[in-house]
Amino acid sequence: MRRRGSGAASSAHPLAPSSGCHQVSGTLRGCWMPLGKDGRLTLYARTDGGLLRWTQRSPGGEGWDGPEFVPIADLTDLTVIQGADSYVHFLGRRERRGSDGPGVDIVHAIQYQTGRPVTDWRSLGNFYRDREAGRKVGAPAGVVDAQGTVFVFVRNAGRGLQVRREEKGGKWGAWQDLKGVGLAAELVASVTSSGLVEVFAPSDRGVQQWRQNHPDGSLQIAPPLQLYALPGSVTALETAPDRLTYYWVDANTTGIVAYRAGAWPVPVGGHSGGGAVVALRAPLDGYDCTVLAQRGAGGTLLIGVCGTEGEQRGVWWSDTAEECVSDPALALDGHGRVVVAVRGRGGGVSVGRQDLGPGLTFSPHWQRL
Repeated sequence: MRRRGSGAASSAHPLAPSSGCHQVSGTLRGCWMPLGKDGRLTLYARTDGGLLRWTQRSPGGEGWDGPEFVPIADLTDLTVIQGADSYVHFLGRRERRGSDGPGVDIVHAIQYQTGRPVTDWRSLGNFYRDREAGRKVGAPAGVVDAQGTVFVFVRNAGRGLQVRREEKGGKWGAWQDLKGVGLAAELVASVTSSGLVEVFAPSDRGVQQWRQNHPDGSLQIAPPLQLYALPGSVTALETAPDRLTYYWVDANTTGIVAYRAGAWPVPVGGHSGGGAVVALRAPLDGYDCTVLAQRGAGGTLLIGVCGTEGEQRGVWWSDTAEECVSDPALALDGHGRVVVAVRGRGGGVSVGRQDLGPGLTFSPHWQRL
């Protein structure tokens, strides 16, 4: 696996305690509550001029430090991804005003260790020289493969797919056009345990996918599937070695479904209130289970549980009654317990932890950060 520098690099961006002028303005795409190598969780949220960061004081503990302010100006979108080495990567779409109009580029930064500074933001440029075309590029999605290679995916002005990857030695290759037609703005990029990268994109023509046949290989486009996912609702979870299960809200029925390659989508219940369906594998009572979280139609957080790859036998849903206005986050803490984070109407972030005992229940007293 490629090694980068340490988190104490002199180029790291300074952090500052957040003052009252830095309020939570939204959650992030991707993995916005990652688990570090030291067993501590970190939680990120959007704010004007950058992002806010809270860091768990001890593995599985209730105490959190923060928020700390990580500055990055002019962002329109920000995605958080994490590699097998536990490094956290930030991929942003930045739109800056100039005398000849706004210019858009894609930016990248890294947090190497829990609680350490974030590196300086590096521009990955734009694949268009024409400023007007460049304004039409979408928000980035990305993954880090098993070798530590970072892949960045962006929808282009023609609603096809572009990719840029980090080459060996840490240098970035050129942007490549992967084709595709009529893609929605929200892309879902995944990597399996053996390092196979896959991209899933709703489109006007159904679901479009790109896959690697072997690790570090080229991404090949597959024929479109006549399945229609509500943009922004899709998530992917590896449920068996090198097999991904996708969960999304069906665009025609507004019901949530589970899909694995070679099978028909399976309805899993729930009453979506919009946004992403988030998924996590967790051991519950000695069984391999899948935990689903979503913002319900009533504006509160819904939690669903089923046996992994057992959706056809039923998903058991419960309403936490916790206010949820955007996509939730799910993670296992350093003790293997399920932790969920949500944003409320007032802009605050709340964290719920799995209670001790059978099944999956959360304490009625959530922690407000």
